[in-house]
Amino acid sequence: MALLEIKNLVVDYGIIRAIKGINMKVEEGKIVAILGSNGAGKSTTIRTISGLVNAKEGEILFKGENIANELPHKISAKGALQSPEGRLILTGLTVEENLLVGAYGLKKKRIEENGEIKTISAKELSNKLINEVYNYFPILEERKKQQASTLSGGEQQMLAIGRALMGDPDLLLLDEPSLGLAPLIVRDIFEIIEKIKAEGKTILIVEQNAFQTLKIADYAYVSELGKVKFEGTGQELLKNDELVNAYLG
Repeated sequence: MALLEIKNLVVDYGIIRAIKGINMKVEEGKIVAILGSNGAGKSTTIRTISGLVNAKEGEILFKGENIANELPHKISAKGALQSPEGRLILTGLTVEENLLVGAYGLKKKRIEENGEIKTISAKELSNKLINEVYNYFPILEERKKQQASTLSGGEQQMLAIGRALMGDPDLLLLDEPSLGLAPLIVRDIFEIIEKIKAEGKTILIVEQNAFQTLKIADYAYVSELGKVKFEGTGQELLKNDELVNAYLG
C-alpha cells in the first residue's frame, strides 16, 4: 500500500479550478516529485495535502486514512510535515530555537537500537533528531546560536528542511526547496535530499527545477494547468522528448 495516495482530487480557488481531478501515489521510502511551471497547481497540491488548502472533491489517503480537509496540526501529528515555499524562518529566534520549534509536537516513541526495541522520551527523541539534522547540515550546528534572520538564503532553506525533520515525519513535504538559490547551493540541497531518503525517509517534492529533480526522483508527475500531463520514473521522463523540449530546453 502506498504511504500517500491522491484520488480524483479537485481544488477550487473561488471560481477558478486549480486542481482538476488528479491521481498520484507516493510509495514508502521513495522520492516522488511534482513538476511544472508557475500556475500548474504544484504548490496547491502539496498545500492541500498538508491541510492549508481545502479540497473540493476527492480523497487524500495517508497511511490508508482520508486526511482531506483535516486541520494542518492534525495532519502534521499523523506524520506528514511540510517545509514551506519561501522558508518562513522565525526571524526573532536563533537557528537552534527554530529547530526546536519543529520538535514541539514530539511524543515518546519506540525505536530499535542495537537490535533492541526501547522507548525514548520526547526530549531524548528531540536530542536524537537535532543531532541528525546537524549531521545533514553541519553549517547549522556551527551557527546554532546565530539569529536565523542573518543566515544566507541557502542556509535558511537548510534550516526550513531541518525544522520539518525535527517533527520526525513519515512523509516529508518539500515545497520549492531550490527557489531563489544559486546553482551550487541547489546542487548541495539536492544531495542532502538524497541523503535524507537514504536514511529511510519518504519525500514528496514540488519543484520548478525539473532537471535536477528528475535526477533524484524515483517517480515524478508533471502538472499542467491542474492536470497530470506526464508521469513516470525520473529516468523515463528525462528521456521523454516532449517533456525535455517543453520543460528542460
